[in-house]
Amino acid sequence: MANPDFEDLVETFEFLDDWEDRYRHVIDMGKAMDPLEDALRVPATKVDGCASQVWLVPKIENGIFTFRGESDAMIVRGLIAVLLALYDGQPVEEVGKIDAAAELGRLGLNDHLSAQRSNGLRAMVERIRQTAAAVA
Repeated sequence: MANPDFEDLVETFEFLDDWEDRYRHVIDMGKAMDPLEDALRVPATKVDGCASQVWLVPKIENGIFTFRGESDAMIVRGLIAVLLALYDGQPVEEVGKIDAAAELGRLGLNDHLSAQRSNGLRAMVERIRQTAAAVA
């Protein structure tokens, strides 16, 4: 059920032998994202439950879920990019059906993130799911 972009990421992670290379790849994905405008970094878009500052700006157009995001921490920016690969472009009614824990587990993220980062990642997933559920 995952996006082709996410499947590509899974393949890339399988190709990269060690976690340091994967970690660097996640950071590079975050660096490649366009920055979020200051006007969008407001309390309404801020995600609570993250150790870093995180903003997610969802957009639903013609039943398709997309979003943009930003964080002040490079690894978290990369995690936002991973979530983009997982959720961006999905039909809004499918967003809640994605088993994020299982999909992210395919990348081995659960084993290599600190407890704080894992909590923050769960908070971002929950925000995405709630946003999609409110519209679907």
